[in-house]
Amino acid sequence: MRLAVAGKGGAGKTTISATLARLAARSGRPVVALDADANPNLSTALGMSPDVAAGLGPVPASLVSRRIGGAGLNQPIDDVLNRYTGTGPDGVRLLGMGAPAHADEGCLCSAHAVVSALLEDLGAPERFVVVDMEASPEHLSRGTVRHVDAICLVAEPYYRSLETVRRMAALVAELPVPWVAVVANKVRSAQDEEAVREFCDRHSFSLAGVVPWNDEVVAADRARVPVVEWPPAHSVVAALTDLAGELDRSVRSASTAG
Repeated sequence: MRLAVAGKGGAGKTTISATLARLAARSGRPVVALDADANPNLSTALGMSPDVAAGLGPVPASLVSRRIGGAGLNQPIDDVLNRYTGTGPDGVRLLGMGAPAHADEGCLCSAHAVVSALLEDLGAPERFVVVDMEASPEHLSRGTVRHVDAICLVAEPYYRSLETVRRMAALVAELPVPWVAVVANKVRSAQDEEAVREFCDRHSFSLAGVVPWNDEVVAADRARVPVVEWPPAHSVVAALTDLAGELDRSVRSASTAG
């Protein structure tokens, strides 16, 4: 499964991406996490050591060439993984899109081409790939994530976050992505959950999971400890474990139907 996680800034995309990656790895699956944010933070959320993260360079644009239908890698994906991934806890392998090194550099067109090419070649039945997207619709408007099998749109239970999900869902609908669903995050009350459920019903969106608010997620971040390793955040990890199961079932069903 190749899963992209999108949503408004601060909605919890990186925490969800990292936790799903760690849970999948603990289940015995080979996992590749792709930090597709120009302001990368996925290495910390995964629990990767600063030394390993510091040595993690982006996949160079020279490994991508144009082909019919878009960009493609000009080297075998296993060679790229062996050369450019860093390995974190539970064996999760991390790839980076790359961040601007200087002001006034220009667009990140080549970085988006790299992400698109990687996603096309990372498809494998036994592999779990999770893409932590940036808080922007650019990955969708460019078609960068057109090769994923599923997209989770992370929504907090308030108007601006839900509106962001609605706009992103409209773009996703124009991509050949087999399955898309909403994940409600930072849910504090029954009223919060009902607000997201009503929103999904009104727009005919699938609600894949509900993740409760837990102050310990912030405490874990302050301590630079992944949520999956922070026992007081158990309620969040349990909800994401349920989400992982729902993702697996739904994506398999969508694939069979397709």
